[in-house]
Amino acid sequence: MSHMSSTPPNSPAEKRRAKAARRAGEFPPAPDPLAVPVFDSHTHLDLTIQEAGVPGGADGVADPVQALIVAAAKNGVDRLVQVGVDVESSRWGADIADRHDAVLAAVALHPNDAPRVADLDEALREIDTLAARPRVRGIGETGMDTFRTGDDGQAAQETSFRAHIQIAKRHGKALIIHDRDAHADVLRILDSEGAPDTVVLHCFSGDAEFAAECVRRGYFLSFAGTVTFATAGNLREAAAITPPELMMVETDAPYLTPVPHRGRPNASYLIPITVRALAAARGVDVDALCAQISANGERVFGPWHR
Repeated sequence: MSHMSSTPPNSPAEKRRAKAARRAGEFPPAPDPLAVPVFDSHTHLDLTIQEAGVPGGADGVADPVQALIVAAAKNGVDRLVQVGVDVESSRWGADIADRHDAVLAAVALHPNDAPRVADLDEALREIDTLAARPRVRGIGETGMDTFRTGDDGQAAQETSFRAHIQIAKRHGKALIIHDRDAHADVLRILDSEGAPDTVVLHCFSGDAEFAAECVRRGYFLSFAGTVTFATAGNLREAAAITPPELMMVETDAPYLTPVPHRGRPNASYLIPITVRALAAARGVDVDALCAQISANGERVFGPWHR
Protein backbone atom coordinates (compact mmCIF):
# COMPACT_ATOMS: atom_id res chain seq x y z
CA MET A 1 0.00 0.00 0.00
CA SER A 2 2.67 2.45 -1.05
CA HIS A 3 0.53 4.05 -3.71
CA MET A 4 1.02 7.60 -2.42
CA SER A 5 4.80 7.38 -2.20
CA SER A 6 5.29 9.54 -5.30
CA THR A 7 3.82 12.57 -3.51
CA PRO A 8 6.39 15.38 -3.20
CA PRO A 9 7.77 15.41 0.38
CA ASN A 10 6.67 18.97 1.15
CA SER A 11 3.32 18.88 -0.64
CA PRO A 12 0.10 19.71 1.25
CA ALA A 13 -0.99 16.07 0.95
CA GLU A 14 2.26 14.83 2.50
CA LYS A 15 1.99 17.33 5.34
CA ARG A 16 -1.56 16.17 6.05
CA ARG A 17 -0.41 12.57 6.13
CA ALA A 18 2.44 13.40 8.49
CA LYS A 19 0.02 15.19 10.81
CA ALA A 20 -2.37 12.24 10.70
CA ALA A 21 0.48 9.83 11.43
CA ARG A 22 1.37 11.78 14.56
CA ARG A 23 -2.10 11.17 15.96
CA ALA A 24 -2.18 7.48 15.02
CA GLY A 25 -4.29 5.47 17.40
CA GLU A 26 -6.19 8.48 18.72
CA PHE A 27 -9.51 7.42 17.26
CA PRO A 28 -12.60 8.95 18.89
CA PRO A 29 -14.92 6.83 21.04
CA ALA A 30 -17.69 5.03 19.20
CA PRO A 31 -21.03 6.85 18.98
CA ASP A 32 -24.34 5.18 19.74
CA PRO A 33 -24.90 2.63 16.96
CA LEU A 34 -27.56 3.13 14.32
CA ALA A 35 -30.69 1.01 14.62
CA VAL A 36 -31.10 0.84 10.84
CA PRO A 37 -27.93 -0.05 8.90
CA VAL A 38 -26.44 2.41 6.46
CA PHE A 39 -23.40 2.43 4.19
CA ASP A 40 -20.29 4.62 3.82
CA SER A 41 -20.33 5.86 0.22
CA HIS A 42 -16.70 7.02 0.17
CA THR A 43 -13.82 5.81 2.31
CA HIS A 44 -10.10 5.16 1.97
CA LEU A 45 -9.31 2.06 3.99
CA ASP A 46 -5.72 2.02 2.76
CA LEU A 47 -5.00 5.59 3.86
CA THR A 48 -6.75 5.04 7.19
CA ILE A 49 -4.54 2.05 7.91
CA GLN A 50 -1.39 3.85 6.73
CA GLU A 51 -2.01 7.08 8.57
CA ALA A 52 -3.93 6.17 11.69
CA GLY A 53 -4.19 2.40 12.12
CA VAL A 54 -7.54 0.99 13.21
CA PRO A 55 -9.98 1.98 15.97
CA GLY A 56 -10.91 -0.14 18.94
CA GLY A 57 -13.95 -2.37 18.84
CA ALA A 58 -12.42 -5.07 16.68
CA ASP A 59 -10.30 -6.88 19.26
CA GLY A 60 -8.73 -10.09 18.03
CA VAL A 61 -9.12 -9.20 14.33
CA ALA A 62 -5.62 -9.34 12.87
CA ASP A 63 -6.38 -8.12 9.35
CA PRO A 64 -6.62 -4.30 9.52
CA VAL A 65 -9.15 -4.11 6.67
CA GLN A 66 -11.39 -6.62 8.40
CA ALA A 67 -10.91 -4.74 11.68
CA LEU A 68 -12.22 -1.53 10.08
CA ILE A 69 -15.16 -3.44 8.61
CA VAL A 70 -16.00 -5.01 11.99
CA ALA A 71 -15.74 -1.70 13.86
CA ALA A 72 -18.09 -0.07 11.33
CA ALA A 73 -20.61 -2.92 11.42
CA LYS A 74 -20.83 -2.73 15.22
CA ASN A 75 -22.09 0.84 14.81
CA GLY A 76 -24.63 0.12 12.08
CA VAL A 77 -22.43 0.82 9.04
CA ASP A 78 -22.53 -2.52 7.27
CA ARG A 79 -21.23 -1.69 3.77
CA LEU A 80 -18.35 0.44 2.44
CA VAL A 81 -17.20 1.87 -0.87
CA GLN A 82 -13.40 1.90 -1.10
CA VAL A 83 -12.32 4.71 -3.42
CA GLY A 84 -9.10 4.86 -5.42
CA VAL A 85 -7.02 7.95 -6.13
CA ASP A 86 -4.44 6.53 -8.55
CA VAL A 87 -3.71 3.30 -10.40
CA GLU A 88 -2.09 1.52 -7.47
CA SER A 89 -4.76 2.40 -4.90
CA SER A 90 -7.48 1.60 -7.43
CA ARG A 91 -6.00 -1.84 -8.05
CA TRP A 92 -5.67 -2.39 -4.29
CA GLY A 93 -9.29 -1.42 -3.74
CA ALA A 94 -10.54 -3.72 -6.49
CA ASP A 95 -8.63 -6.61 -4.91
CA ILE A 96 -10.01 -5.80 -1.44
CA ALA A 97 -13.57 -5.75 -2.81
CA ASP A 98 -13.00 -9.19 -4.29
CA ARG A 99 -12.02 -10.49 -0.84
CA HIS A 100 -14.61 -8.75 1.37
CA ASP A 101 -18.37 -8.95 0.80
CA ALA A 102 -18.92 -5.71 2.73
CA VAL A 103 -16.71 -3.70 0.35
CA LEU A 104 -17.23 -2.45 -3.20
CA ALA A 105 -14.62 -0.44 -5.08
CA ALA A 106 -14.35 2.71 -7.16
CA VAL A 107 -11.32 3.38 -9.37
CA ALA A 108 -9.85 6.58 -10.77
CA LEU A 109 -7.06 9.12 -10.89
CA HIS A 110 -7.62 11.92 -8.38
CA PRO A 111 -7.79 15.32 -10.15
CA ASN A 112 -4.80 16.57 -8.17
CA ASP A 113 -2.78 13.58 -9.35
CA ALA A 114 -3.71 13.93 -13.02
CA PRO A 115 -1.19 16.73 -13.75
CA ARG A 116 1.60 14.73 -12.04
CA VAL A 117 1.13 11.39 -13.82
CA ALA A 118 4.09 10.64 -16.09
CA ASP A 119 1.90 9.01 -18.77
CA LEU A 120 -1.72 10.09 -18.34
CA ASP A 121 -2.98 8.07 -21.30
CA GLU A 122 -1.46 4.85 -19.98
CA ALA A 123 -2.81 5.48 -16.48
CA LEU A 124 -6.29 6.05 -17.90
CA ARG A 125 -6.04 2.79 -19.87
CA GLU A 126 -5.27 0.97 -16.63
CA ILE A 127 -8.26 2.57 -14.90
CA ASP A 128 -10.42 1.53 -17.85
CA THR A 129 -9.24 -2.06 -17.45
CA LEU A 130 -9.97 -2.05 -13.72
CA ALA A 131 -13.42 -0.57 -14.37
CA ALA A 132 -14.48 -3.81 -16.05
CA ARG A 133 -14.08 -5.84 -12.85
CA PRO A 134 -17.46 -6.90 -11.44
CA ARG A 135 -17.00 -5.53 -7.90
CA VAL A 136 -15.76 -2.19 -9.18
CA ARG A 137 -19.02 -0.21 -9.16
CA GLY A 138 -17.82 3.38 -9.39
CA ILE A 139 -15.44 5.55 -11.40
CA GLY A 140 -13.94 8.03 -9.00
CA GLU A 141 -12.80 10.02 -7.43
CA THR A 142 -12.38 12.21 -10.46
CA GLY A 143 -13.35 15.80 -11.19
CA MET A 144 -11.88 19.26 -10.79
CA ASP A 145 -9.99 20.96 -7.95
CA THR A 146 -8.84 24.56 -8.29
CA PHE A 147 -7.96 24.82 -4.60
CA ARG A 148 -4.63 22.99 -4.88
CA THR A 149 -4.05 22.84 -8.64
CA GLY A 150 -3.30 26.11 -10.40
CA ASP A 151 -4.00 27.14 -13.96
CA ASP A 152 -1.07 25.12 -15.28
CA GLY A 153 -2.55 21.82 -14.07
CA GLN A 154 -6.20 22.37 -14.83
CA ALA A 155 -5.97 21.34 -18.47
CA ALA A 156 -4.72 17.92 -17.40
CA GLN A 157 -7.47 17.73 -14.79
CA GLU A 158 -10.11 18.44 -17.39
CA THR A 159 -8.65 15.92 -19.84
CA SER A 160 -8.64 13.29 -17.12
CA PHE A 161 -12.16 14.17 -15.95
CA ARG A 162 -13.57 13.89 -19.45
CA ALA A 163 -11.86 10.53 -19.92
CA HIS A 164 -13.33 9.24 -16.65
CA ILE A 165 -16.79 10.34 -17.73
CA GLN A 166 -16.43 8.21 -20.84
CA ILE A 167 -15.09 5.26 -18.82
CA ALA A 168 -18.12 5.45 -16.53
CA LYS A 169 -20.50 5.50 -19.48
CA ARG A 170 -18.68 2.70 -21.29
CA HIS A 171 -18.88 0.38 -18.28
CA GLY A 172 -22.22 1.53 -16.91
CA LYS A 173 -20.72 2.53 -13.55
CA ALA A 174 -21.50 5.45 -11.24
CA LEU A 175 -19.30 8.54 -11.65
CA ILE A 176 -17.94 9.81 -8.31
CA ILE A 177 -16.89 13.44 -8.46
CA HIS A 178 -14.35 15.34 -6.43
CA ASP A 179 -15.29 19.02 -6.70
CA ARG A 180 -13.33 21.62 -4.78
CA ASP A 181 -13.81 25.28 -5.66
CA ALA A 182 -14.87 24.15 -9.14
CA HIS A 183 -18.68 23.94 -9.14
CA ALA A 184 -19.20 25.77 -12.42
CA ASP A 185 -16.45 23.83 -14.20
CA VAL A 186 -17.82 20.49 -13.01
CA LEU A 187 -21.31 21.26 -14.34
CA ARG A 188 -19.90 22.71 -17.57
CA ILE A 189 -17.87 19.59 -18.29
CA LEU A 190 -20.67 17.19 -17.35
CA ASP A 191 -23.13 19.08 -19.53
CA SER A 192 -20.78 19.26 -22.51
CA GLU A 193 -19.47 15.69 -22.24
CA GLY A 194 -22.83 14.15 -21.41
CA ALA A 195 -23.16 12.82 -17.88
CA PRO A 196 -23.43 9.10 -17.13
CA ASP A 197 -26.73 7.76 -15.86
CA THR A 198 -25.52 7.94 -12.26
CA VAL A 199 -23.46 10.81 -10.83
CA VAL A 200 -22.40 11.27 -7.20
CA LEU A 201 -21.02 14.54 -5.82
CA HIS A 202 -18.61 13.20 -3.21
CA CYS A 203 -18.14 15.27 -0.04
CA PHE A 204 -20.64 17.81 -1.30
CA SER A 205 -19.20 21.26 -0.68
CA GLY A 206 -21.64 23.64 -2.33
CA ASP A 207 -24.50 25.77 -1.11
CA ALA A 208 -28.25 25.32 -1.55
CA GLU A 209 -28.18 26.96 -4.99
CA PHE A 210 -25.55 24.53 -6.29
CA ALA A 211 -27.36 21.63 -4.63
CA ALA A 212 -30.53 22.62 -6.47
CA GLU A 213 -28.66 22.56 -9.80
CA CYS A 214 -27.33 19.08 -9.04
CA VAL A 215 -30.72 17.82 -7.87
CA ARG A 216 -32.34 19.17 -11.04
CA ARG A 217 -29.93 16.98 -13.02
CA GLY A 218 -30.70 13.94 -10.85
CA TYR A 219 -27.25 13.77 -9.23
CA PHE A 220 -26.70 12.17 -5.84
CA LEU A 221 -25.19 14.34 -3.11
CA SER A 222 -22.95 12.60 -0.57
CA PHE A 223 -22.41 14.50 2.69
CA ALA A 224 -19.33 14.04 4.88
CA GLY A 225 -18.46 15.05 8.44
CA THR A 226 -18.07 18.63 7.24
CA VAL A 227 -21.86 19.01 7.54
CA THR A 228 -21.38 19.00 11.33
CA PHE A 229 -18.86 21.88 11.37
CA ALA A 230 -20.08 25.08 13.01
CA THR A 231 -19.08 27.11 9.96
CA ALA A 232 -20.92 24.82 7.52
CA GLY A 233 -24.36 26.39 7.54
CA ASN A 234 -24.30 26.31 3.73
CA LEU A 235 -23.97 22.52 3.77
CA ARG A 236 -26.87 22.11 6.18
CA GLU A 237 -28.96 24.35 3.95
CA ALA A 238 -27.96 22.21 0.97
CA ALA A 239 -28.86 19.04 2.87
CA ALA A 240 -32.23 20.53 3.79
CA ILE A 241 -33.22 20.91 0.13
CA THR A 242 -31.76 17.60 -1.09
CA PRO A 243 -34.44 14.94 -1.59
CA PRO A 244 -33.72 11.90 0.61
CA GLU A 245 -33.77 9.69 -2.49
CA LEU A 246 -30.70 11.60 -3.77
CA MET A 247 -28.78 11.70 -0.47
CA MET A 248 -25.82 9.65 0.70
CA VAL A 249 -23.36 9.85 3.59
CA GLU A 250 -19.62 9.27 3.76
CA THR A 251 -16.46 9.59 5.82
CA ASP A 252 -13.73 10.34 3.25
CA ALA A 253 -11.71 8.66 5.99
CA PRO A 254 -9.23 9.20 7.47
CA TYR A 255 -10.18 12.86 7.00
CA LEU A 256 -13.17 15.14 7.72
CA THR A 257 -13.95 13.72 11.13
CA PRO A 258 -17.31 15.03 12.40
CA VAL A 259 -17.73 17.34 15.38
CA PRO A 260 -17.07 16.89 18.29
CA HIS A 261 -14.02 14.91 17.15
CA ARG A 262 -12.70 17.21 14.43
CA GLY A 263 -8.94 16.89 14.07
CA ARG A 264 -8.79 13.23 15.08
CA PRO A 265 -8.70 10.28 12.64
CA ASN A 266 -11.93 9.39 10.90
CA ALA A 267 -13.30 5.94 10.05
CA SER A 268 -16.60 4.44 8.95
CA TYR A 269 -17.75 3.65 12.50
CA LEU A 270 -18.28 7.42 13.02
CA ILE A 271 -20.92 7.67 10.26
CA PRO A 272 -23.76 7.71 12.85
CA ILE A 273 -22.73 11.22 13.93
CA THR A 274 -23.01 12.56 10.39
CA VAL A 275 -26.28 10.75 9.66
CA ARG A 276 -27.85 12.23 12.77
CA ALA A 277 -26.69 15.71 11.73
CA LEU A 278 -28.28 15.21 8.30
CA ALA A 279 -31.53 14.05 9.87
CA ALA A 280 -31.55 17.14 12.09
CA ALA A 281 -30.87 19.43 9.11
CA ARG A 282 -33.82 17.89 7.27
CA GLY A 283 -36.06 17.53 10.32
CA VAL A 284 -36.66 13.84 9.62
CA ASP A 285 -36.50 10.59 11.58
CA VAL A 286 -32.99 9.09 11.72
CA ASP A 287 -34.16 5.53 11.08
CA ALA A 288 -36.20 6.57 8.06
CA LEU A 289 -33.28 8.52 6.62
CA CYS A 290 -30.95 5.55 7.14
CA ALA A 291 -33.36 3.26 5.33
CA GLN A 292 -33.55 5.66 2.39
CA ILE A 293 -29.78 6.18 2.21
CA SER A 294 -29.26 2.43 2.36
CA ALA A 295 -31.71 1.94 -0.52
CA ASN A 296 -29.89 4.66 -2.47
CA GLY A 297 -26.67 2.70 -2.12
CA GLU A 298 -28.22 -0.32 -3.77
CA ARG A 299 -29.56 1.87 -6.58
CA VAL A 300 -26.19 3.51 -7.21
CA PHE A 301 -23.76 0.64 -6.62
CA GLY A 302 -25.86 -2.50 -6.81
CA PRO A 303 -25.80 -5.32 -4.23
CA TRP A 304 -22.73 -5.75 -2.03
CA HIS A 305 -23.17 -9.37 -1.03
CA ARG A 306 -22.77 -12.15 -3.53
